[in-house]
Amino acid sequence: MCGIAGLINISQGPSKLEAMLATIAHRGPDASGFYHSPDQKIFLGHRRLSIIDLSHAADQPFIKEGWILVYNGELYNYKELSQELANLGARFQTHSDTEVILEAWRYWGAACLIKFRGMFAFALYNQETKQLFLARDQFGIKPLFIYQEGEALAFASELKALTGLLKQRRLNYTALAASLLYVWIPDSVCIYQNIIKFPKAHWAEVSATGQLKIKQYYNLSEIATTPLFKDYSVTELESVLLDSVAKHLIADVPVSTFLSGGLDSSLLTAMAKHYNEKIDSYTIAFRNQDKRFEAMPDDANYAKRLAKQLGIKLHTIEIEPNIIELLPQAVKMLDEPIGDAATINTYLICQAAKKAGVKVLLSGMGADELFAGYRKHYACVLAAQYRRYLPLSLREKLIKPMIEKMPVAGKNKGYRLLRWAQRFTKFANLPEEQGFLRSYTYYDQTELRSLLDPSLRQAILPIVAEHANIYNQGPSHDQINRMCYTDVELFMLGLNLTYTDRASMAASTEVRVPYIDKEVVKAAFNIPGHQKIHGKCGKYLLKKVAEKWLPSDIIYRPKAGFSMPLRAWIRHDLAAMVEEYLLSEKGLIGRGFINKNYLQKMIQDDRQGKADYAQQLWQLLTLETWFRERGMT
Repeated sequence: MCGIAGLINISQGPSKLEAMLATIAHRGPDASGFYHSPDQKIFLGHRRLSIIDLSHAADQPFIKEGWILVYNGELYNYKELSQELANLGARFQTHSDTEVILEAWRYWGAACLIKFRGMFAFALYNQETKQLFLARDQFGIKPLFIYQEGEALAFASELKALTGLLKQRRLNYTALAASLLYVWIPDSVCIYQNIIKFPKAHWAEVSATGQLKIKQYYNLSEIATTPLFKDYSVTELESVLLDSVAKHLIADVPVSTFLSGGLDSSLLTAMAKHYNEKIDSYTIAFRNQDKRFEAMPDDANYAKRLAKQLGIKLHTIEIEPNIIELLPQAVKMLDEPIGDAATINTYLICQAAKKAGVKVLLSGMGADELFAGYRKHYACVLAAQYRRYLPLSLREKLIKPMIEKMPVAGKNKGYRLLRWAQRFTKFANLPEEQGFLRSYTYYDQTELRSLLDPSLRQAILPIVAEHANIYNQGPSHDQINRMCYTDVELFMLGLNLTYTDRASMAASTEVRVPYIDKEVVKAAFNIPGHQKIHGKCGKYLLKKVAEKWLPSDIIYRPKAGFSMPLRAWIRHDLAAMVEEYLLSEKGLIGRGFINKNYLQKMIQDDRQGKADYAQQLWQLLTLETWFRERGMT
């Protein structure tokens, strides 16, 4: 795993490239390098975290016979591809996947991309033809940001490496509104104007004038919308998962796993143990009082029990976090105002692993999106039945008002079922696509307009339209797979992959995601919805696979998620920060984005236990911290 950067048609290229590489040094502390084209128009730089072929011969920029490559990622089928290329006449100087990418492009051109099984973002320059190519993996696991201004173009693995090039940091208000609605920002927009996120599953040729000719090489919609005529077998899915786990273990350094004690990480760890007897795992635990207030399950206990059963060493990171210090750290590493506190969990685990000499960890991310494991998936299926069998008048005039009046928290304890019930009533009466959007966003359109200053309200419309467009691209015959498709295209990409990359790389570690593999994804969308949600059971077929590998109390335990005591933090640790950052005229209200009266009412209702606004308040704290970290007024 690494960091890349490049400049095209930008003056003072060497010094600017050096500054960009320094900004992302955490992504690659093992080596650094750069390339300048003879005409001083192309500058390519690289920071290396050595994982495969640790020799300096595999350092980058990798230069071979007139081609120059800077690459961030891992190619898990590089050994098979190197043999295929050798049969065509390619000769290799290293044992690295880096050289395989260069030779694959030389022999197959952009057609090589569909052969790649892994995560990647790279730039490849041909000295003879003066052609520069960019590419990003099928699912956007690895990031790539692009800055354009006239004929000038720059790219980097992180946004922070490009902001120094901006003449003026102008906000993209659609991205700002999205960060409030979702608490993350879709891959289609960036918080700054003049910077874009290079689209996943695409490649581009960069012209001499810095223009991008972008082409798609992989289309998930074509896979997801193929009609399903038969059920998928447990054996078939198990075989695909085992193959992916085996490939994701390929490394020349030790590999560990995240182990939350939930289904996804537990199955992944058990399968990894099957191939690597020396595998160990990392988990996290919080203060008892925080867990009580949050009504959190005891994830660490499940993780300890499984580790004992599998005979693996479990490293438990017990923290009493100074969240006032960790919040700005998270904001800094994420670059954009993304308000998911799971960033902190990921960073702390990766940081501990790095100190123990571990560079690579496997994560269970992606299983919920692909196999319908989130509560929202079942809730939306349940909502369809709720609308079908209960009269609208009963739903609107009796059930919803009654639930909304119930408290969601007492003085020292939260009421999880009532929180869920209140969320359910917010979307259960809506049409399918609108209901799914509302099931995981934190405001409806009316509420978000009430929170935002009138000048920003139009910025909501493109976000809502994008969601509807993506949802409608999903399989028309299967509601559950429509939700899964939308999650992969939006939620997984915009939030989960984003915070995982930034938090892990901030600790100079690599996180691999075996569930987000092109063969696993293909299998997942060949599984009909009734095999994903069966009765009340989400991830049904995945759980049937797990029965061979795990105890039933882990497989069928209630969904926990990557938990953190957010409500306890907002109510206690961050109470003073809420006053200063959100309510004072020097805080977010004073910036003119937010309606003061609406925000005050949210804070009051949360503190009195009338409603649960912990996530919304965390995001607003994130946003104000983001402005302060960047010295923006």
